Amino acid sequence: QVHLVESGGGLVQAGGSLRLSCAASESIFSFSSMGWYRQVPGKQRESVATLTRLGPTNIGTTSYTDSVKGRFTMSRDNAKNTVYLQMNSLKPEDTAVYSCNGRIGPKEYWGQGTQVTVSS
Repeated sequence: QVHLVESGGGLVQAGGSLRLSCAASESIFSFSSMGWYRQVPGKQRESVATLTRLGPTNIGTTSYTDSVKGRFTMSRDNAKNTVYLQMNSLKPEDTAVYSCNGRIGPKEYWGQGTQVTVSS
């Protein structure tokens, strides 16, 4: 069974920064893609950032939703089987539960989520 464990959420003032971590129970080379999603109560879950081409010889390709471009950066540490989401210039509208997602073949896996709250 594949497990994803997020950490790094919390309360921050607008303009501040947080870094989320997602540790996988197996090599991230196993995944065809990994991503960060967020959800606000009463709204649909939104894709924030996606990293594809995770193979050991690939740099990887990252895409972002428009609202976070230039502020959020997704990265990875292959040795630690961990992906990160560096969030800068945070806004109150970034407040949400952030979840890590990973896909292996037809299956997808989710972490438990971590709350990010940005105060104005």
